[in-house]
Amino acid sequence: MSATCKVSRLNVSRDYIADNYLIPFNLSEVAMHSNMSPYHFLRVFKRVYGETPNEFLIRLRIEKAKSMLITENLSVSEVCERVGYISLGSFSSLFFKQVGMAPTLYRRKLWALSSEAFRFPKQSIPACYAYHFGGESAS
Repeated sequence: MSATCKVSRLNVSRDYIADNYLIPFNLSEVAMHSNMSPYHFLRVFKRVYGETPNEFLIRLRIEKAKSMLITENLSVSEVCERVGYISLGSFSSLFFKQVGMAPTLYRRKLWALSSEAFRFPKQSIPACYAYHFGGESAS
């Protein structure tokens, strides 16, 4: 089997993981999408992508959680459930390991940054936009 064929088969499984990140991870089921045995799939996946399928899934879930914590007004428990974790403790622990801070602290820090006036100075808003939507000049 050529390397290109093997990588394309791995991509199918990687896409499957990404599309089904909410359901519990099952290595045998994911490996089946690449037509490989679970152990061979695990070794090849790690060699090609530099992380195991489970590490890929955790990274994907944490990235989605980071986005939700910033953009949506959900509690940490709700975010935990929406990215596929059942246990808040496991989610918080994995989040801390990946990001370096607790989910609540991550949210507070980013929300604090967005509320600082100098982050989005009035002068950076084009006058036509400010006039149309705000009714005042940007100067």
